[in-house]
Amino acid sequence: MAPGTRFDGPRRRTMSQTVDAPGPVILFGAFDRHNLGDLLFPHVASALLPGRDLIFAGLAERDLRHHGGHRVVALSSLALGARDPPCSLIHVGGEILDCDAWQAAVMLLPPEEARPAITYLAARPEERQTWVRGLLGSAARAPYVVSRRTCPALTRVVHAGVGGTALDRADAGLRAEVLADLKAADAVGVRDRCTLGHLAAAGLGARLMPDPAVMVTELFATYIRARADTGEVARARRAFPRGFVTAQFSADFGDDESLSMIATQLDRIVVRHGVGVLLFRAGAAPWHDDPALLDRVVALMRPGSARRFESLDLWDLCALVASGGAYCGSSLHGRIIAAAFALPHVNLRSPAETGGTGKQAAFAATWDEPGQPGAVDPSDLAEGLERAMAVTPEQLRLRAARLARRYRDDFSALWPAST
Repeated sequence: MAPGTRFDGPRRRTMSQTVDAPGPVILFGAFDRHNLGDLLFPHVASALLPGRDLIFAGLAERDLRHHGGHRVVALSSLALGARDPPCSLIHVGGEILDCDAWQAAVMLLPPEEARPAITYLAARPEERQTWVRGLLGSAARAPYVVSRRTCPALTRVVHAGVGGTALDRADAGLRAEVLADLKAADAVGVRDRCTLGHLAAAGLGARLMPDPAVMVTELFATYIRARADTGEVARARRAFPRGFVTAQFSADFGDDESLSMIATQLDRIVVRHGVGVLLFRAGAAPWHDDPALLDRVVALMRPGSARRFESLDLWDLCALVASGGAYCGSSLHGRIIAAAFALPHVNLRSPAETGGTGKQAAFAATWDEPGQPGAVDPSDLAEGLERAMAVTPEQLRLRAARLARRYRDDFSALWPAST
């Protein structure tokens, strides 16, 4: 059975429960849009909560099952007032602490609508605020952060491995709102020391724990490996019988210089190791990955050495990364999934990033072993991947197992079995 198939669709607005049974658990996050990590998080949480009555909620009602995700109900459609039946909520992961309402709203749009909306609303702040609130059904500055302050029906609120590396640079109003919501939470787990430091500076304690995606191999390896024997992943493996590297990058790398450099660096890997390159999209939501840019890199590389992977299905993407010999790209969760399958991995540092404070570098600095490269510039991609390949398979396996054990233990501490 595929992960997550026991979900039976969005619930009615009013929730009920029997006298003896605990209330439902809302799994809440940004899995109402297409992004590799966000789509994976509710599957992880669901697997760690067997037998519980689960509600899969985001900011908007969406059906992502055709991409391996869930049918998602909008949080605003749930009855969470003081007189409503009690329930609990888990923030399932993601860089949610510094995601403002405008960013959240734009990323929920179809890609073809995002640019016109941004262009039109950029110079109309009042109209933009009205549009954002209408789309999200919320006036929150940080809408992916929820607490009993605004949803009093919630009896327990937990953050299970979230991030906010740019929280210190966020608007003061957003930062104050987030800190108040975190202070009101029952338990907070963050995935990197950078976010942990921001909270500590504000006088808030939190548990340091890995990202939920470190559980992907322990929970879903059998299904993912079976997926690799079928469909587009199987065709990709046949196309490159000597193996391939998986690569990906976001639209941040869309300038000609970056694209040319990425192509040159990937060509060096092709020549040195005799492998192919599979370029894929880790996110199809606005501000994520642009297929046209991947095609441009393929065209710049040696003929026949690279191709673009078409599927956006979560499990196809996991199977593709797991089948490759190594991963390089801007996606934090491409990196984490490769690491969970004990594969060499390195992140690309965005041209817009300054000071090494991005979520990729922050996660690597927190959890990687000495010698493992974190985030590198496009000009250092080949060298960075070579350094990643120098880490022994045994080291990679031990690290993957350690992080999975750590996350399971931390999740159990945040959400005891008796809860």
